[in-house]
Amino acid sequence: MTTQSQKDTSHPKEDKSLKELIFKIQEWGRYLLSKWIIIFAFGLLGGALGFWYATVKKPIYTATSTFVLEEEKSGGGLGNLAGLASMAGVDLGDGGGGIFQGDNILELYKSRKMLQQTLLTTIEVNGRTQTLMERYIQFNKFNKQWVENPKLIKLGFKADSLVEGNGYLKSNRSRDSLVTIIVDDISKNYLNVAKLDKKLNIIKVDVKAKDEVFAKTFNDAIVKNVNNFYLQTKTKKSLKNVQIMQRKTDSVRAVMNGAIYTAVAVADATPNLNPTKQVQRVAPAQKAQFSAETNKAILSYVVQNLEMAKMSLLKEAPLLEVIDRPIYPLNIQKFGKLKGILMGVSVFCFLSILSLLFMKIFKDIVS
Repeated sequence: MTTQSQKDTSHPKEDKSLKELIFKIQEWGRYLLSKWIIIFAFGLLGGALGFWYATVKKPIYTATSTFVLEEEKSGGGLGNLAGLASMAGVDLGDGGGGIFQGDNILELYKSRKMLQQTLLTTIEVNGRTQTLMERYIQFNKFNKQWVENPKLIKLGFKADSLVEGNGYLKSNRSRDSLVTIIVDDISKNYLNVAKLDKKLNIIKVDVKAKDEVFAKTFNDAIVKNVNNFYLQTKTKKSLKNVQIMQRKTDSVRAVMNGAIYTAVAVADATPNLNPTKQVQRVAPAQKAQFSAETNKAILSYVVQNLEMAKMSLLKEAPLLEVIDRPIYPLNIQKFGKLKGILMGVSVFCFLSILSLLFMKIFKDIVS
């Protein structure tokens, strides 16, 4: 009975609290309606600011490239060649390219080496030759911000005078620090590299920028630089082995040819040899002939391994073919004026309502 009576007495309290909440909401609503002029004024201000922002905000251009990457699985056939090549003193390895397997090419696109090398690519715009680094600084108006800093103004980024090789600049602490900032900015805010689908080998490269020329030329340059570097690195070890095998083949062939000419030269050097002195002709001739036969057998084996190494090199080279390249006009993303007005009105109206409610609650507490 006691429990039942407690439940019965709890309902009036809950009903009272609910009524107070409803009355409070109604009171706040009447208060906000009485301040409609303030809310309306703030809404107009927000709409005006949103319209201004949409007007001054530069559009974003997107340059997109797609390419297919298909590579032979490491191991397999090459393992069969390793034993044969080792007999000729050449190590074909385990497939040459374990470092750059699969998705590693995606990270290669955002490496400092590739981004810096791409930024130093020279382009020609309206008859003026400049690097992509200079173009980046120009459309971001950094040169105007650096007017008060003489050290930054003196820094140059012309490829013909600064490149030491392999995409690196001459050592300069201030320039290196600035390049690091620019590379990080491009990697995070400009460049996006991803697979279209995990099951597919098609890779998509997007470059977004406020400058249409920069977006397109940077996309073209980085796809070219990274893909070339990937192909060269992927086949570098096997190519080196082929070159070693080729030198061995040429060396054995030269020795064999020398032995053949030596045998003939011995016969020519003793045309009227005394029959009792055959040692002067037979011994050198047979020695040269034996050397020629031996090197002939070695040459046959080395040539066989050379051809197999070449086939391995061809098999190891991945298929990397560009499917789509960016073309003008690029895809453009604008911040619409209507969108700016609606967002400005919504945000400022919400802030004004929040401020008015806060002020009323504060006054009620004080009173």
